[in-house]
Amino acid sequence: MPDLSDLSLKRKECPKCGAVWMNDQHYWATGAKGNELDLAGLVCNTANSELCINPQKGKEGGDTWEKRLRLLNSLDKRIKDMDSPQWDAGISGKDN
Repeated sequence: MPDLSDLSLKRKECPKCGAVWMNDQHYWATGAKGNELDLAGLVCNTANSELCINPQKGKEGGDTWEKRLRLLNSLDKRIKDMDSPQWDAGISGKDN
């Protein structure tokens, strides 16, 4: 039985944004598994740096700030379009 295991860890870090890949899997700063296409849409394609090491840089798709803004605007509109809360626990001050 060998004294050492064959386990190895390969780590890459983008010199531009600090994104990290462990054994070729991108991870967000939170430690959650990342998505390279989302990273490209949110960071790499905006920064447009030659230093970027994301293999998905320049590709369309994934998450973008525009998509996030559309979602927030949609949620804001839904809230504003609501005539009144679905229920108010009797504290709205309106006569029932």
